[in-house]
Amino acid sequence: MAIIITDECINCGACEPECPNTAIYEGADDWRYKDGTSLSGKIVLPDGSEIDADEAQTPISDEVYYIVPGKCTECKGFHDEPQCAAVCPVDCCVPDDNHVEDEETLLERQAFLHNE
Repeated sequence: MAIIITDECINCGACEPECPNTAIYEGADDWRYKDGTSLSGKIVLPDGSEIDADEAQTPISDEVYYIVPGKCTECKGFHDEPQCAAVCPVDCCVPDDNHVEDEETLLERQAFLHNE
């Protein structure tokens, strides 16, 4: 499953540079699929939808740091544990019950994001 940042976030930013997929953004910041990945231009996402990887997407949160579920792999393919949760000083990076995925799906996403 993906990781979510709860509203207990103190906006310290410790998690953001730890994400190997650049899936973590500061509240109110736009995000893009191309950020931190090898994606660019028109792409077809694993769910079959087509999107421009360079196009700015609406922030998921205006208040606190947030994680884009479609870019989160729980660090599978990079680390043994989610790095955001490992560095969070207030333990607000937790599993997202709304985005439950198995390890195979997370590894496929990692390969998709980084063209492996």
